[in-house]
Amino acid sequence: TDAITLVEEIQKEEPLITASCKEHVIQLVQRLQEKLGEKDHKFCLFKALKAHVLPLTNVAFNKSGSCFITGSYDRTCKVWDTASGEELRTLKGHGNVVYVIAFNNPYGDKIATGSFDKTCKLWSMETGKCYHTLRGHSAEIVCLSFNLQSTLLATGSMDTTAKLWDIEKGEEIVTLNGHSAEIIALSFNTTGDRIITGSFDHTVAVWDVGTGRMLHTLTGHRGEISSAQFNWDCSLIVTGSVDKTCMLWNAMTGTHIETLTGHSGEILDVCFDYAGQRIATASADGTARVYNAETKKCIAKLEGHGDEISKVCFNPKGNCILTASSDKTARLWDAATGHCLQILEGHTDEIFSCAFNYKGDIIITGSKDNTCRIWH
Repeated sequence: TDAITLVEEIQKEEPLITASCKEHVIQLVQRLQEKLGEKDHKFCLFKALKAHVLPLTNVAFNKSGSCFITGSYDRTCKVWDTASGEELRTLKGHGNVVYVIAFNNPYGDKIATGSFDKTCKLWSMETGKCYHTLRGHSAEIVCLSFNLQSTLLATGSMDTTAKLWDIEKGEEIVTLNGHSAEIIALSFNTTGDRIITGSFDHTVAVWDVGTGRMLHTLTGHRGEISSAQFNWDCSLIVTGSVDKTCMLWNAMTGTHIETLTGHSGEILDVCFDYAGQRIATASADGTARVYNAETKKCIAKLEGHGDEISKVCFNPKGNCILTASSDKTARLWDAATGHCLQILEGHTDEIFSCAFNYKGDIIITGSKDNTCRIWH
């Protein structure tokens, strides 16, 4: 595409792009083109870290990928330097398993840990100091998420409720009541005015963040929800279930758009790419699939793993997919063709977690073998 012509086309539609900023927008488009033209490199194992004395539960990057965190059954969360593989600090204080962890990306200056001790803790990334202990749930906390604006934290619990907390004050703002079973997935939209919760009651609820009011119940799945996500522009919601299907919903109206079928096993994870054009699903049948969000057609089947796939994610560029499997390997796939690009081998037990950094040039894998591997 000719960048200048493209920007002139955009200018006709978009009054915000004035003559004074036209040059800058052209440069941005050219930079995007360069990025898309870059060759994807092969990943090599950089370091294997013996992270905790007891099994890992989770791993997560900060936005740049300079640091990552691990949660464990040993009741701690550890912060690691990606470049050196060194442990920077240990966050201690929970009375039970640290089950879920998150950075407040894109900022990355705070860490949240959710535990089986029914509390959530907010920590300083820099010092490891605990800012707040968030109490109120009456059962294990099994999912959590910061909003992108980094003003709120949401926690989901086995007590069937989710709670929204003010990050600065460490106070509960509202309890989201309405599910009849455990909440195991939650996710904010990018604008931060909506949150979805997925439950063992087979439904996903859409909530208004400002009021805590339930706006829609997404009903149709015949099994527990495993995963639920908004696309980037907040127009769509995708849900995955142990009923072997994935469903697409209109985020504004809560209406069912399409059921994505084809898997012969439970769907364990679903995600959108950053552009919201493609959906990837991971299944217990050992395959992953890619669907076009607009046509709802399956465009690629990712076949090759020898056991169930528990995690799937796109690289930020959207042209690669990473999967983590019980067959002890992670795989990289071409998102358009489904062709396997690389197998990341070396773990001695199932891999339950995998992630890219924001640039897409570092991968982290977490395994039941108690190690975390950094791949460059």
